[in-house]
Amino acid sequence: MSAISLCSRVSDGLQCPACKKSCIVKNGSTKTGKQQYYCKDCSKRFIAFYTYNAYQPAVDSSIVSLTKEGLGIRSIARYLGISCTTVLKRLLKIAGGLRAPVTFSNGTYEVDELHTYIGKKSRAVWIVYALERDTGNIVAFNIGNRNIPTIAAVISRLIG
Repeated sequence: MSAISLCSRVSDGLQCPACKKSCIVKNGSTKTGKQQYYCKDCSKRFIAFYTYNAYQPAVDSSIVSLTKEGLGIRSIARYLGISCTTVLKRLLKIAGGLRAPVTFSNGTYEVDELHTYIGKKSRAVWIVYALERDTGNIVAFNIGNRNIPTIAAVISRLIG
């Protein structure tokens, strides 16, 4: 017998979205009649074509890009055609995976503050942030009242 893959012929055109392998087999169908697939390598189940826009592969990067452009949660949800709750959950998931950038003691940084409010003007908050002068990247920030502990958190991140 020749070296034939142990996977069925389904894998000819499909790849697992999790592990990018093509060792997949059919695995039943959904309530709406869509074909489900099973990856023999990573044991994940998936559907080839999702109708809900939140399952599209580029949604997380789109949310990050639109957030950087200054769009709000509702605007992002409306633009991408997904719910506000989904946008919030994805933002929290993305933020949970972020790591603080490496700062160097010999770098040149600019520290500034931004005054804004949450909901109404009586609920004021201050955002203190530090930019690396050469690249313009934000290397540290803190949100709180306009007091010493709020700025001290940013300064201590720059020093050590």
